[in-house]
Amino acid sequence: MKLLAFETATEACSVALHVDGQVLERFEIAPRRHAELSLPWAEALLAEAGISRRQLDGIALSRGPGAFTGVRLAIAIAQGIALALDRPLLPVSTLQVLALRAPADEAQILSVIDARMGEVYAARFERVDGLPVACDAERVCAPAAVVLPDGLQAYGVGSGFAAADGALVAQLGAGLRGFDATALPRASDVLTLAVPAFARGEAIAAERVEPAYLRDNVALTLVEQQAAREAKAKANG
Repeated sequence: MKLLAFETATEACSVALHVDGQVLERFEIAPRRHAELSLPWAEALLAEAGISRRQLDGIALSRGPGAFTGVRLAIAIAQGIALALDRPLLPVSTLQVLALRAPADEAQILSVIDARMGEVYAARFERVDGLPVACDAERVCAPAAVVLPDGLQAYGVGSGFAAADGALVAQLGAGLRGFDATALPRASDVLTLAVPAFARGEAIAAERVEPAYLRDNVALTLVEQQAAREAKAKANG
């Protein structure tokens, strides 16, 4: 099986290639350079593996939630390659990909990405046979709205644990077994989820892929931004 994967939903950019059990990857924290790096990295990985695009069986991608431009970029690149080659796509959740950054012995995982504007993207996962399985729906909400079931402890991963001066860490308290606020999703982890999914026949046509933005308004208008600044200034006296 030969799959190429893209992950550009956060400040990190990564591309990975799975070739018959072997994985090659390029990864860099590179805000605003995703479009510049993604395709050249893909070509470099194919050259390193000694295969051509035509030998790919499919394209995998992280479909969000995450930064609007990053999510859109991964989908655009993956769709472009898939349509040109007449290959299927395997979209996977960015939060599920991020959950793989938790230590292997952690069964309950809370993935949280800073969504800006005082909100986070969040979902809880349970590790089953080594892979994270969603326990609830992905959502965008204020950190105060992220809760764990009574008595449950989870390990936290993602930039959401650094958002709002660590408000989520303080709120969950003893419910957190630990956390890594520096964890970022990687294309190699996209492949960890996509390879078995491809084997199960879960790939879809390129035109059917949809982003998971979660937020209806992905960006504030200039008027809304000015109003927000004025409201903040007024609140600070």
